[in-house]
Amino acid sequence: MEKSFLKILQGYNSFRDKYVHGDTSILKHLSDSGQRPKIMVVSCCDSRVDPALILQCDPGDLYVVRNVANIVPPFQKDEGYHGTSASIEFGIRFLNIEHLILLGHSQCGGIKALLNKNNTVKYNDFITSWVSVLKDVETTSQDIDEYAKASIKKSYENCLSFPWILDKIKADKLFLHQWFFDIKTGEIITYCDATEEYQPLTLDSES
Repeated sequence: MEKSFLKILQGYNSFRDKYVHGDTSILKHLSDSGQRPKIMVVSCCDSRVDPALILQCDPGDLYVVRNVANIVPPFQKDEGYHGTSASIEFGIRFLNIEHLILLGHSQCGGIKALLNKNNTVKYNDFITSWVSVLKDVETTSQDIDEYAKASIKKSYENCLSFPWILDKIKADKLFLHQWFFDIKTGEIITYCDATEEYQPLTLDSES
């Protein structure tokens, strides 16, 4: 059997040993009581950036939405298919999420596709159109990582176009966070409104 596939089967067995078997089964508890996460993460599909793994969370801790380049599109109430917006609506309006984390990352392929669109447009059906949401990001940098950081701010601004997000923020019932994960170092930096710069994420930085 292929090693990579065998690894996930072994992982499945380990998962069941940890979360299913025994009298204190986390999944049995979640099945009986339902999900009640307080934290939502909008993350990229990149296989190297798994929010639950990075943050060492158990099932039920995070409500996660993943898409190419961790984009939150602007609020558009029309007949289109808005998968990310629907997921955000479920988290904010039905699960009553209290913290919404926008998690960008280094070496993002979606950002690379946006910055090199002339070279990639003929090779995809949907990616170029999707990442065009970020075409008006306020930055002059063409560096992928710097553009990715600026793109998080764009998604943050798009969050504010959702009326029920804005209402909860004004009522201090919802807090937005802008995080950037460096794949090489494994470090998260968080945007600080006071300094308008990113700083290392610590136990005190988000308090």
